[in-house]
Amino acid sequence: MNLTILKPTRNCVRVSIALILLLMVDGLHAQTVLRPFPQHVVYTSGSIKPNHLSQKQLDTQVELFYNQWKARYIKPGCDKQQFYVWFEKPGKECVSEGQGYGMIITALMAGYDKQAKAIYDGLYNYYKVHPASRSSYLMAWAQGKNCKSLDGSAATDGDMDIAYSLLLADKQWGSKGTINYLQEAKKLLAAIMRYEINQVSYSVLLSDGSEGDSKDYYDMRSSDFMPANVKAFEGSVNTGEWEKVIDNNYALFNSLQKNYSPDAGLVPDFIQGINKKARPAKPNYLESKYDGYYNYNACRVPWRVGADYLLYGDKRAKLFVDKINHWIKETTESHPDNISAGYTLEGNDIKGRYFEALSFIAPFTVAAMVDKGNQQWLNKLWDYLLAFKLRDYDYYDNSIKMLNMIIVSGNYWKVE
Repeated sequence: MNLTILKPTRNCVRVSIALILLLMVDGLHAQTVLRPFPQHVVYTSGSIKPNHLSQKQLDTQVELFYNQWKARYIKPGCDKQQFYVWFEKPGKECVSEGQGYGMIITALMAGYDKQAKAIYDGLYNYYKVHPASRSSYLMAWAQGKNCKSLDGSAATDGDMDIAYSLLLADKQWGSKGTINYLQEAKKLLAAIMRYEINQVSYSVLLSDGSEGDSKDYYDMRSSDFMPANVKAFEGSVNTGEWEKVIDNNYALFNSLQKNYSPDAGLVPDFIQGINKKARPAKPNYLESKYDGYYNYNACRVPWRVGADYLLYGDKRAKLFVDKINHWIKETTESHPDNISAGYTLEGNDIKGRYFEALSFIAPFTVAAMVDKGNQQWLNKLWDYLLAFKLRDYDYYDNSIKMLNMIIVSGNYWKVE
C-alpha cells in the first residue's frame, strides 16, 4: 500500500501548540483509557473480517490511515481549547456531520492516540459554542472560517453522531472529569427526540426545522437511520421511545426495498410521504436531480445498518444488507473496481458516474461482513479501499473510509 508522506505545515504547528495547551489544562483530570485501540471486538456469530491479513496488519493499516486523516482534518478552532473537523470545501469550514464523525473516530482511537482525550474535548468544546437556535444542545449545521455559524438550523445526522460519541466517551474515559459525557449525551438525546424525531411516525426528521405542520414533516433522509446508534441511545435512557425509532424505520426500509428496489435492495437518498405511502423523493426535492436515487446520502446506509448486525445481531439488519450484498456482487461481477458512484433503485449505474467514490465503496465493505459467503468479496473490497490515497479524496470520502476501516478491522465496540 502506498501511503502519502505528510510534511509539517504551519497548521500542523498550530495544532501541536493547541494540543499542548489543552493537555496542560486537562492534566488535572487525566483519566485511564478504558477501551484502548485496538479492541479486537468479537462481532455477532457468523460475521467475518478480512482473513487474508493478520489482525496486527489490519490494526496497523487503521493506525496509518488515522495518522493521515488526523493530520489533514483536525484543525484548531478560534479558541485555544477548541478543535473542529475541516470540511475542505469553499463556503463552509466545518459541518456538524463531520464533527460527529471526528468525535466518534477520536473516541475509538484513544489508547493508540495519546492525545485523543484532549482532541475529543476540543471537538466537544467547538460543538458547544455553536448551538442551534431551537436548542443549545443541538449543533448549528455549518460554520465559516470566522467560526460563526451560517445559520441556526441543525442537521439531524450530525447531532445523532455527536450524541453517540458522547456515549463512547463516557465508556472510554468516564464522566467524572471536566466534562460529564453521559449527562451531556442524555441532554442532547432529549433535544434530538424533541426536535428531530417525528413524534407520530418516529421517522427521523430532516432537521430541527421540521414541525408538525411542515410539508416535510413526514419526509426523511435515509442515511439518518442509524440503528446501532439508536440502540445505544435507548440503552442509556430506557424510555422506550428509541425502540419505536428502530422498529418503525426497519419497517419503512423493508417496505421501500419491497416496493421500489426488489432486485437491488437499495433505498433512495430522500423519502417522502411516510404517513401515507412512503416513496422515493422527486428529482430536485432537496439537493439534486438524484434525490430519489441511491446517491451520496443513501450510500451510507449499508454501513449504518450493517453495523447493527455486527454489534447487536438484529436479523432485520442482515436481511436488509443481504439483498444489497447479492446485488452488488452480481452487478460488479465481484470486481470492486466496477462499483459506480451512484445507482438507480433498479440497480443501474447513474449515467456518467463511472468513477471511484470511497463513500460508496467503504459501506459495501461493512455490509459484506454479515455473512461468510462474502469472504473473498470482503477481502477484495478491503484491499481496493486501502489502495486509494487520502490526498486524492475529500473530507466526506476519507472520513467515511476512516470510520468503516475501524469497523471492518474489528475495533468498533458496543456501548455497554
